Amino acid sequence: MQSAGIYDFIVVGGGTAGCALAHRLSASPQHEVLLIEAGGKDDYLWIHVPVGYLYCINNPRTDWMYRTAAEQGLHGRSLLYPRGKVLGGCSSINGMIYMRGQASDYDHWADECGDDSWRWDKVLEWFRLSEDYHGGEDRWHGSGGPWRVEKQRLSWKILDAFRAAAAETGIPYTEDFNRGDNEGSAYFEVNQKRGIRWNTTKAYLREASRRPNLTIMTGCQAERLLFDDVNDTRRCTGVQFTGGGTRWQAQARRETVLAAGAVGSPALLQLSGIGDPAHLQAAGVTPLHTLSGVGQNLQDHLQLRSVYKVQGVPTLNGLTQHWWNKAAIGLEYLLRQSGPMAMAPSQLGLFTRSDASVATPDLQYHVQPLSLDKFGDPLHPFPAFTASVCHLRPTSRGSVQISSPDPQQAPQIAPNYLSTDYDLQVAAQALRLTRRIVAAPALQAYQPEEVRPGLHCQSEQELQHAAGDIGTTIFHPSGTCRMGKAEDEQAVTDSRLRVRGLSGLRIADASVMPRITSGNTNSPTLMIAEKAAQMMLQDALSAS
Repeated sequence: MQSAGIYDFIVVGGGTAGCALAHRLSASPQHEVLLIEAGGKDDYLWIHVPVGYLYCINNPRTDWMYRTAAEQGLHGRSLLYPRGKVLGGCSSINGMIYMRGQASDYDHWADECGDDSWRWDKVLEWFRLSEDYHGGEDRWHGSGGPWRVEKQRLSWKILDAFRAAAAETGIPYTEDFNRGDNEGSAYFEVNQKRGIRWNTTKAYLREASRRPNLTIMTGCQAERLLFDDVNDTRRCTGVQFTGGGTRWQAQARRETVLAAGAVGSPALLQLSGIGDPAHLQAAGVTPLHTLSGVGQNLQDHLQLRSVYKVQGVPTLNGLTQHWWNKAAIGLEYLLRQSGPMAMAPSQLGLFTRSDASVATPDLQYHVQPLSLDKFGDPLHPFPAFTASVCHLRPTSRGSVQISSPDPQQAPQIAPNYLSTDYDLQVAAQALRLTRRIVAAPALQAYQPEEVRPGLHCQSEQELQHAAGDIGTTIFHPSGTCRMGKAEDEQAVTDSRLRVRGLSGLRIADASVMPRITSGNTNSPTLMIAEKAAQMMLQDALSAS
């Protein structure tokens, strides 16, 4: 065992949240900070080219390569479950969509954890602090922050037609999804800078890495947390990890903060003996501290990908059929950083309600000018678009659980998609709504023909079954170490993100969300990290 040193703060995980934490904590020169990341540096070309997510997901260089358990709601299918294993984490491999969710999401968080500092009007300031918005500073957006937000550098005729068709069915145009009410349709804004991916490594670590008080160790996987009992209090004193063929221990004078994500953070707690005792014993781990909510409350957005063949309009399927078109696409990106290689995975977004009785939009569309059977497969040989719709507030709950004391063994991930009657009902309603939009006049010039799920699916039961056939994750796991009130037996952290019953340990990533946000989760995770860093610095100041 080799000592990695003594630090004021240790950050476990160099992803979206970890990069922000390392930057903000090390901005105080009196604090020594260690950042541990299991993956490598973000020096892989395809991280930075927006379309390169195709080469980063399911690639061991950049992805943990997780899979879900066989899902009953998906008729026994197991899904790829990408999580970034590289500096920048999921911000290095995700869809780059800048989305905050709805104001009511954060008001619900505040109610559930009894802390008004999580309300929308309060967290808005953290979003603004981090942001460098292309339109400049106003009531809703910030300017000059590290997190660059830009408009996309392309448009598609088929997507414009879909947006017009949605308007004909009652879904209005909107200018901005990020003012607390995201209802409507627009092209997504993205975390890019002049057509190049803007991940949190560039945003936060580029500057921070030059500071003498920040140590960054890559290729180092955390194995367990270290604890001492002091004055009848169990305190986290640091972390044990492996890297470069060596086992290391690092000590934290003040705090260790987990930023390993909704899969990694609960798994590390369980490996350290923190969780449900019965489950820990079954996995071969000696229980140290009982917190039955660790690894529970897993929430994710399941997308239902409807595919429509079209005629007389360009789609990416057609543009990539010939080598000369591919060469032209590559040249356009090389010269202008625009065109299909600058594409986010989804370009057009819509937010709407599955039913008039729903208070705020509970459906999100990601519409793409392309189609394929599943991620990693080639594009279809015919022109087509995909209208992917996800239920934003699912009632299904899953879990992340280790099955072995071996840190190298992946945990069992069981999202339990479509495991409630309500989620099945919303899925059927969502597929019907997609058909209504596609049947609107604005799209008829292109003669849309449903390929998936297929017009043979008509009844409620058939549509619900079809949802299990075509449903797949949109990569938004959250909630597995949720924050909550003291009387909430399933809460893992308090509202200041301190792990209950322990000192010197916090969690600051998507795992602390009591409920998943109504939209993409990357920027809400970044907001959590910004807020957590301030709380940690405040507590350090008070203690000293």
